[in-house]
Amino acid sequence: MDLPYYHGPLSKRDCETLLLKEGVDGNFLLRDSESVPGVLCLCVSFKSFVYTYRIFKEKYGYIIQTVEGARKQIFPNLRELISKFEKPNQGLVVHLSKPIKRTSPRPRWRRSTIKLDDSFGNSNSDYVDVLP
Repeated sequence: MDLPYYHGPLSKRDCETLLLKEGVDGNFLLRDSESVPGVLCLCVSFKSFVYTYRIFKEKYGYIIQTVEGARKQIFPNLRELISKFEKPNQGLVVHLSKPIKRTSPRPRWRRSTIKLDDSFGNSNSDYVDVLP
């Protein structure tokens, strides 16, 4: 799966620049975590600040760290996770409203081992897509 709002190994500083340049609350993107290998970060702008939520790949899907006390939910894929948080009052500081799409082609080199596929079954292909 190719997610246009996934930016790969984007630095926190570059992420903040992209999200804050328009001054719009709810701008968002996904990037690789700089501090925790194999973890994704959902970054969203709100009131001139960027909030970062970690997304962990589990055996049966993806789990996002949101506000304290919020019920943990497993999402089968990243598209469903993003779709949930496009709705207000789901545990983020603000709902996701505008994806910031990468302007460069998908990076060629690989850094993370998180798969971005929609299913968890066996594939008939000898190759799998992994996050850069």
